[in-house]
Amino acid sequence: MADSKTKKRCSFCGRSENEVGFLITGMNGYICDSCATQAYEITQEALGEGRKRAGATKLNLKELPKPVEIKKFLDQYVIGQDDAKRFLSVSVYNHYKRLLQKDSGDDVEIEKSNIIMVGSTGTGKTLLARTIAKLLHVPFTIVDATVLTEAGYVGEDIESILTRLLQVADYNVPEAEQGIVFIDEIDKIARKGDNPSITRDVSGEGVQQGLLKLLEGSVNVPPQGGRKHPDQKMIPVNTKNILFICGGAFDGIEKKIAQRLNTHVVGYTASQKTATVDKNNMMQYIAPQDLKSFGLIPEIIGRLPVLTYLNPLDRNALRAILTEPKNSIIKQYIKLFEMDGIKLTFEDSVFEYIVDKAVEYKLGARGLRSIVETIMMDVMFEIPSESKKEYKVTLDYAKQQLEKANMARLQTA
Repeated sequence: MADSKTKKRCSFCGRSENEVGFLITGMNGYICDSCATQAYEITQEALGEGRKRAGATKLNLKELPKPVEIKKFLDQYVIGQDDAKRFLSVSVYNHYKRLLQKDSGDDVEIEKSNIIMVGSTGTGKTLLARTIAKLLHVPFTIVDATVLTEAGYVGEDIESILTRLLQVADYNVPEAEQGIVFIDEIDKIARKGDNPSITRDVSGEGVQQGLLKLLEGSVNVPPQGGRKHPDQKMIPVNTKNILFICGGAFDGIEKKIAQRLNTHVVGYTASQKTATVDKNNMMQYIAPQDLKSFGLIPEIIGRLPVLTYLNPLDRNALRAILTEPKNSIIKQYIKLFEMDGIKLTFEDSVFEYIVDKAVEYKLGARGLRSIVETIMMDVMFEIPSESKKEYKVTLDYAKQQLEKANMARLQTA
């Protein structure tokens, strides 16, 4: 009996030190490991609820990055594309100002300027979005439009876009309601023909119609994503103050642009007008009617008022992308080898050779990575096991590796 009284017990659950993993000693009592874990979980849950009730983060215009500063930040990671960077910087800054203005009680209500960026694959649309996310003071998410389908069909519902934004905002609804969403591959939901379809287009026109309420309205979002069902608890989200940025390759839209430009050419001035058209970069002449011809419905185009384009990458841009940005491909490989204590260097002629191959095979910026990976694969396999402290990649070695890998199979028609 005396022994049981002298045993140390948890002051919360009453179990003795023999019945628990361990006891933590306090000033006037003890707590076991199980109760300590439970107390931590209760505290975290309570703090989480407090954060949700706290509302959105208060923004201060003086602390926010100005358009010039946003563009300078983008310049460190993305080569070229000055027009797209300017549009993006201004739109993001105006989004901040709009959030500050909504609480001012002013009669002038600033409309949001959703953006659509058009550019061929590998020109940097997604990279721009990922880079600007590092700088923002509001929740930001990137979603892919290719998996979206009309409600009731296999695939993801349109509302799943906001589920990801809520997750980024830690389910703080007021915080999420002032966020930014980048919808990638928007061209993949274009309707299959220029005329309204009489049949179901569940991953095309149907998704566009579902997006209309998302761009400007209030929607009920399933908190865990996935399919909606009647018993599921939904979170109402007002999308009025969420900025939407859309990006897409719109492969083949150059033909639509060319057709439109030709229709305006009549009479003697025809040869003069066509002479000024840069046939190598038709994307710079893009207009909203071209998006309509491609398959976007007019209501969607009207809700994406800011239209900008990305230039195709020329040889100089590809050469710069290879080595200049903070996270350039070559710097990434140098860092990988540095972690093994190996100094990696390249002959300058290797860079020229890599760019030549990317241009030849029409692979764009993404192709640079494929080519460098092919050249470096054998080295990355063997060198970490050897005692070398430095390695230099020569032009002869690069050519040998590419010939061995038969890179011609990557060539596009």
